[in-house]
Amino acid sequence: MAEAENTTPLLIKRYASRRLYNTETSDYVTLDDIAGFIRAGRQVRIVDLKTGDDLTRQYLLQIIAEHEGRGESVLPIDVLVDLVRSYTTQAQSVVPQFLAASFEMLREGQSKMMENLSTFPNPMSSMPGFEALQRQQQMFLRAMAAGWGTAGSSGPAPDEEEEPRRGKKAESEDMAEIRRQLSELQKRISKL
Repeated sequence: MAEAENTTPLLIKRYASRRLYNTETSDYVTLDDIAGFIRAGRQVRIVDLKTGDDLTRQYLLQIIAEHEGRGESVLPIDVLVDLVRSYTTQAQSVVPQFLAASFEMLREGQSKMMENLSTFPNPMSSMPGFEALQRQQQMFLRAMAAGWGTAGSSGPAPDEEEEPRRGKKAESEDMAEIRRQLSELQKRISKL
């Protein structure tokens, strides 16, 4: 049943007051909540209650703008400039297909990388602390996958016995390290 829920888009209704209402849980949600649903792999559809207009694109762009505004930059300035230009040129018809194909290639590459990492014998596995490093790398790759809409679709699952024992502090430290590494990756990508 959980799989069926994930394939059906979560319907969010926007009231005249601009408040967003989750029709599954019968409560109001924020943009951060919606971003969390998407990171968890849910499809989301946002509609205006009165007109029935689909507002999903508008709210997804708003979520991206808020992340970019907080310094969580994923899109280099050159890419943003090119996107703005594409709205006024003949490229407008090609850009959506190009972006969709690019992200699909990125997802497939990430999936293959996870498969290769899990099957590749590593000579460093006897090194002290290697298991903790490997868990951290897997969490990092899962966090990246979640950002690409493939959360939980590839790679080995974390050890369910060990995660609760590590505690929230270790999890928080792992996430801080993942954010740091992701920031470094973003800087490298923007220089390419």
